[in-house]
Amino acid sequence: MENEKKKDSPPGFLWSMVTMKCPRCRIGNMYRQNNPYRKLSLKSIFDMPEHCPVCRQKYDIEPGFWYGTGYVSYGLAVAISIASFILWVLLIGISTEDNRIFYWLLFNAILLISLQPWLMRLSRAVYIRFFIKYDPDFENNPPKSFN
Repeated sequence: MENEKKKDSPPGFLWSMVTMKCPRCRIGNMYRQNNPYRKLSLKSIFDMPEHCPVCRQKYDIEPGFWYGTGYVSYGLAVAISIASFILWVLLIGISTEDNRIFYWLLFNAILLISLQPWLMRLSRAVYIRFFIKYDPDFENNPPKSFN
């Protein structure tokens, strides 16, 4: 009975976004490689299939579609910077008498650079959800077309 309940309930919105699943079915992977750090080359970070392997939703909606992800990526980087600053202030503190603020700047720069492959992918997963909504009956409905 518990399996039936899990089968009927839709996959979670936030979890499917963080794990970079298709926005329409929330099951199919958006990227060929789940781990962006496995092949650290700029060519393979955005290696996506043309369509979702489960619901056949087209990912590249129109030419230049992914340029809007720069705004999402910027917002995510600012949010991470604010969160790391708040944690730094709570755990270590900020003072005008020493260089702790510069240590935070260095820490934050290293943090953002190390998270960049994941942030770039996550920004695509967030951005596409503005245009393609979850369809609980995706098996019976055709994929959304933008032509």
